[in-house]
Formats: sequence, C-alpha cells, structure tokens
Amino acid sequence: MLQTRFTQLFKVERPIVQGGLQHLAFGQLAAAVSNAGGLGQITAAAFPTPEALKEEIKLCQALTTRPFAVNFAIGHRPMNDMLDAALEAGVRYVSLTAGNPAKMIKQIRDRGLEGEVKILVLVAGVKTALNAESLGADCVIVVGYEGGGHLGRDDIGTLVLVPQVVDAVKIPVLASGGIGDARGLAASLALGAEGIEMGTRFVATQESIAHPNYKEALLAARETDTVIIERSVGRPARTLKGPISNEILALEATNPPIESLLSYISGEVNKQGAIYGDLERGFVWAGQVVGLIHDIPTVQELLDRIVSGAEEIITRLAHLREPDKK
Repeated sequence: MLQTRFTQLFKVERPIVQGGLQHLAFGQLAAAVSNAGGLGQITAAAFPTPEALKEEIKLCQALTTRPFAVNFAIGHRPMNDMLDAALEAGVRYVSLTAGNPAKMIKQIRDRGLEGEVKILVLVAGVKTALNAESLGADCVIVVGYEGGGHLGRDDIGTLVLVPQVVDAVKIPVLASGGIGDARGLAASLALGAEGIEMGTRFVATQESIAHPNYKEALLAARETDTVIIERSVGRPARTLKGPISNEILALEATNPPIESLLSYISGEVNKQGAIYGDLERGFVWAGQVVGLIHDIPTVQELLDRIVSGAEEIITRLAHLREPDKK
C-alpha cells in the first residue's frame, strides 16, 4: 500500500481525497470513498440547516466505520452553526475551502478540539499555504489551474504549483487539479505531494448522484471543452462549455456589476445541470481532466486501479536504476 504522512495522520489506507463537490457530496458518495480506503467528504453547503447536516452525517456513519470529512465552503454563507453541528455529531475531519480559514480554525480551537480535529485547507498558492500552516492546518490541498470549480487567480498549473508549496511548508501537501488516474497519483507523489484530491473524476462514478446527462457529458468532453467563468468578480471557476457558460462569458466581457451576474452563476443554475440534467439551462463544474475520463466505474473500482496502477508505475521507475545486465 502507498503509505504517506497523510494516510498516517488521517488514518486512511489510500492517499486519495474526494473533493467537496457542491450539490453532489452527500453521505452515500463519502461513505463509498471511505470504504474504498480514501477520505470521502460531505459538503455542508448543500444543507439548509445544521439539523439537516447532522442527519446526513448520521447516514454516512451508518454506511461506514472509516474516517470521512465534512467540507465547509467559506464566504458563500455563514458556516459557524454548521461547523458546530458537525463537531457535535462526532466529525473529526474538516476541510475548509474558498476563503480565509482563520475564524473556523479558531472556532475548533475554542471548543477545545485542537489536535483532535484534523484540518485540511484548500489553497492555490504558496502564500495561502503558509497562512493555513501558521493557523494550525494539518494538511493543505493545492489546486492547480487545470482543476474544476473555483480556482486560484494566478493560473498556475499543478505541475509547477505543487512543488513550490511542498518546498514552502512542513505539513503534508495534497495535489489537486488535472488528476484522475494512476499516472496523476504517481506524478503527484514524485512532485513531493503525499496524496491527491479529485473532484471531477468522482462525479463520473456510479455512486455519484450527478444526473446521467452530466456524467455522459464528462465522458464525451475533451480537455479543450472547459472554460473559466467568474473572472470578472475575482473568483475564477472552471466549467464545461455550454449555452449558459457562453452567456456568462459574453456578459462578463462587458464588465458588468456582480448583481447582473448573480442570476447566471447561482447555485440553482448549477443544480439545473448537475442534478436535473438540463445542460441547456444549467452549467456544470468540470476540470481539464475530462480528457482522461472514459468510463463510469464504482468508487471501489476507481480507487483500486488508481492505487495499483500507481504502484506499478513506481516499480517501473525504480527499475530504471538497475544496472545494465547485458
């Protein structure tokens, strides 16, 4: 097995984390990932109330005895009550994304859970990684330009960004963005990361509740079939090309006030595509890794082949050092 500081710290068998996946990261998918040896996640922002989040956590706890995390997207709406609910429900793995994690890390510390709760923070640069480490994060997830959903503002690819962060911090680093197979895991380990996070690849699995139209669109897409929206409001995010994303880009070209964009980029418009399968009236998140997605396996099948394939790659590379026996 591929054992790293991340697997040891988070008590998982495989160095693979499922992304937060707004509207899609529920207990069923999280449990499937955790049962397959990775770290699954429930996304708190998908729930209207702390009580609803607690119920989903209970469902996940009934489906797996293995560790799973709850993801909190900072900045979209207040998450303090949701974090309290997760901690009260016994969650001890938390990921923080999309904003400054300082207040939520302090909230965990103020409950006397510092050290007991393991914290992952999503970052897109060296500066934010150092900040997360200084605040007490146990691990940072570094997302490169290739990734789906919201990204950093500097358009730096995973291949360049990951080793920079690895060199800057002492805590474990996970690589994210453009990763969807064994080669991505092996390459990430070679860059100094101690595991990977995948988002888009987990959408195209049998346990994902994404609409079949969304999954089929991922299979059909090439790596050139994504675009970045929301640059004009300072929060770039990668989606599949489609009518709505094209409308958003055309509107953004006019430098509009954010208010005129809200009806296009809202969560409800995303749900139209992701949950209801209407790709004409809704958009869906996707990274450039779509060019590597060719099937819809179970989560277990996906993780089995990624890890076994990465082990084969590592063994093959080790053989390059063997002396010439001719």
